[in-house]
Amino acid sequence: MIVCDFCTQYRPDGSCGLGLNIAKGMRCGDFEPGMERFCADSKDFVSSRQITEMATFFDIKGPELKKVRLMAAREESARL
Repeated sequence: MIVCDFCTQYRPDGSCGLGLNIAKGMRCGDFEPGMERFCADSKDFVSSRQITEMATFFDIKGPELKKVRLMAAREESARL
């Protein structure tokens, strides 16, 4: 698994929408996480903690994890 699998810029053909080289690991400075990449069905979303735990399980950390936490918090706020 790579960080691109959770990014909104990752295309089905395996390329980056920003034209960047595909990351070999879980680091990318232009990472843009998408809720649909963590929960295919929006009903599966429970809380921001759930998404954070999923991200850490997949070894997302550092600035990428901060972006995931921010995205999850926005989603949680929008659902309230």
